[in-house]
Amino acid sequence: MPNNSPLPSFDDLLTFLVIARTGGFRAAAKRLGNAPSTVSETINRLEAELGVPLIIRTTRSVHLTEVGRALAERLEPVVAETRSAIAEATSSEGVVRGRLKLQVPGAVMEDILPPILDGFARANPQVRVEILVDDRFNDMIGTGCDAGIRYGEHLAQDMIAIPIGPPVQRPALAAAPDYLARFGSPAHPRDVLSHDCIRLRFASGALTEWEFEKDGETLQLDPAARLIIGTAGWRAAVKLAIAGHGLIYGFRNWLEPHFATGELAPVLEDWCAEYEGPFLYYSSRLTPRPLRAFIDFVTAQRRQAAGTG
Repeated sequence: MPNNSPLPSFDDLLTFLVIARTGGFRAAAKRLGNAPSTVSETINRLEAELGVPLIIRTTRSVHLTEVGRALAERLEPVVAETRSAIAEATSSEGVVRGRLKLQVPGAVMEDILPPILDGFARANPQVRVEILVDDRFNDMIGTGCDAGIRYGEHLAQDMIAIPIGPPVQRPALAAAPDYLARFGSPAHPRDVLSHDCIRLRFASGALTEWEFEKDGETLQLDPAARLIIGTAGWRAAVKLAIAGHGLIYGFRNWLEPHFATGELAPVLEDWCAEYEGPFLYYSSRLTPRPLRAFIDFVTAQRRQAAGTG
């Protein structure tokens, strides 16, 4: 038999979704500008109307039930589409308004994304841009983002992806000249295993990979680290390498300025092969107007850079 019960309030559903995003009643109340007791009453009412528990509460934590997780996943695109519809309905012809929220790795925030955002913001002054910097590769839609930026090996199969930024990037292995004078320069990637190494760790807990390739031979090394620094502190890691504490492996564009000054020297350059640059990715189901404007801007930039636009 069809369910003729009235639909829950859209405001109540939004409150539930904010709790799912923030992971707690107090955080959700702060985001919504309501008292925690009001948020709690809203969820009690919503659960009573639906007849199922959505959230498991303890004195220390809040967790979604299986039904709650499924509901949150289904609500995210609905809310995004609603936001897009409102933005389009209130936009003047030719003017894009609304919010664009992107989930990006910290690597693109150094020198790839900022100039793109600068140009986009100048061309679309009515768009509010929010950047969620996340190296844990969390679900982009689940974090309330319209799109994300990732490298190819981390892209989901069901997403549309277009290149953004440099078409190719290159890693580099480096050390201070003083360190190389004291301990010698590796002649082969396996020699790295006997050196002091400075490693970077993602927020997820995983260490960044040290990958080398030459003449069809590919090596992925996991050298013991004398120093481990979170990726957010990569500048400190570079300073430690300059101070002579060991080898460091990272994006060449991060290390190149120090090659120019002589503070660092590249090592095993012929083993550091190019790979594809980052991609902007998004769901084929939803393309809010601010996101469409951003996609068009990125595409036009790439055509211009290639001399085809």
